[in-house]
Amino acid sequence: MLIKILIVLAIIVVVLLIVAAQKSDYFRVERSISVSASPAAAFAQVNDFHKWEAWNPWAKMDPAIKETYDGAPSGVGASYSWSGNKNVGTGRMTLTESRPFGQIKIRLEFLKPFAATNTAEFTFKPDGNQTIVTWSMFGKSNFICKLMGLFISMDKMCGSQFEKGLADLKKAAETAP
Repeated sequence: MLIKILIVLAIIVVVLLIVAAQKSDYFRVERSISVSASPAAAFAQVNDFHKWEAWNPWAKMDPAIKETYDGAPSGVGASYSWSGNKNVGTGRMTLTESRPFGQIKIRLEFLKPFAATNTAEFTFKPDGNQTIVTWSMFGKSNFICKLMGLFISMDKMCGSQFEKGLADLKKAAETAP
């Protein structure tokens, strides 16, 4: 009986490994919000890491987070590092592209709990007297990420945080002087 149980478990593990191996090598998480502010006002909230304090959903998960700012004060070359609890981890963001009022790209390096390097991107599109702000993160999925993706949805996990962050970014942009 024990042999049969072990064989069934081995078959389940092999099937899970095969299914994981066939998942996409890349992932993308994306959310958007309409902001009652100019593209310039929304852009300013993202282009300066110091302003992220008002809307960064992960920093709010750890009141004792340690934050460091390096490089340029804002725009290309600006850098933000953090070290926090198990919900936040440790990592670094570096602003790599800043097209005024249009697009911002960020190199996102996670160090703990898992090492990974991804790209975060923000776009700002005028829509009448509104601005559509889109926050996306994309990158390569290694085998471990693919396997974890069988049990945890990256889109749901990060997407819900993007939604919270965008809602707070909306407030910050709409009330900015």
